[in-house]
Amino acid sequence: MRILFALPGFHRFERGAEIALLSLATELGRAGEQVAVIGSGIPRADTPYRFIHAGSVRREKLERLPRVPVLRSETGWEEATFAPGLLRAYRPHDHDVTVTCSFPFTNWVLRRPVLGGRRPPHVFVTQNGDWPAISDDAEYRSFGCEGLVCTNPDYLARNRDRWRCSLIPNGIDATRFTPGAPERARLGLPEQGPVVLMVSALIASKRVADGVRAVAQLPGAHLVVAGDGPERDAVDRLAGELLPGRFRRLTVAAAEMPALYRSADVFLHLSKEESFGNVFIEALGCGAPVVGHDSDRLRWIVGDDAVLLDTSDPAAVARALGEAIARRETLVPRGVARAADFAWPRVAAQYRDFLAEVIAAAR
Repeated sequence: MRILFALPGFHRFERGAEIALLSLATELGRAGEQVAVIGSGIPRADTPYRFIHAGSVRREKLERLPRVPVLRSETGWEEATFAPGLLRAYRPHDHDVTVTCSFPFTNWVLRRPVLGGRRPPHVFVTQNGDWPAISDDAEYRSFGCEGLVCTNPDYLARNRDRWRCSLIPNGIDATRFTPGAPERARLGLPEQGPVVLMVSALIASKRVADGVRAVAQLPGAHLVVAGDGPERDAVDRLAGELLPGRFRRLTVAAAEMPALYRSADVFLHLSKEESFGNVFIEALGCGAPVVGHDSDRLRWIVGDDAVLLDTSDPAAVARALGEAIARRETLVPRGVARAADFAWPRVAAQYRDFLAEVIAAAR
């Protein structure tokens, strides 16, 4: 199969969607598929796929632009700046199927009409949500695909009657996200006291501020937040008030993430509407017990190998963090075993079967 992946941040940012889809592209390329990737970064050595550059403007530079239909956030503006380069780089006849998780502009470009031929079928991955597939408002009425990858059972249930769907989780590199010795000194983390880790974009839906309020009620605990976003200043101010001397916000390269997870006593993630959440299985794989918001979707991922609760009450979250730390001896080995079920080779095999099905149906 000749498979094209397109996303603005490929080879430029180490964000959740970019990491997930590039990992998939890598695994499919290693398995012998002909994979091409279009992104705004630069080529890297020794990738099992062909990289094609199409420029874009960093979303951090676009945070103050107006919010209007289609351009509803800095991510929409970033994608709009990517679309012209994608149009120039995209050659429909070179591919059997296209894949993205970005809407609207990337989806529109990949599904554009082809003069004198047919465009390849398009597969949309619900990495960032299934809202384009289920909404008929505004620009969402223009959404279309020939295949929809649902990253959790909720998405499958509400989309399978409308689209050709497959339930496929995200994956992890099971050779990297493994238990190991903590490296607090090298990473500049406190060597004394429990460390609570949050790995998250600093946006309202991730509820990082609520994490600050919860850890403030856990005596002696330090909160480390790995991420960035529009709420950075508000989170820093709140942490200065509630966690003086017990808070650090940082960004680390993707290669350092396993060491960061291993250096934490517990991992906290408070988003209530995560499409999948690679961070959960990454943390489990590295031996960090997970505390998160209780939902059927998250239980599908972590089962009973995490501490889940209604996270509306910061005091209850603080108690759950203490419980997870106290139960490390039982939670860690169970979590490590569960994370192995999400290794990328297994996930890529499911993608390969679904992409072949979509191509066959289009023909």
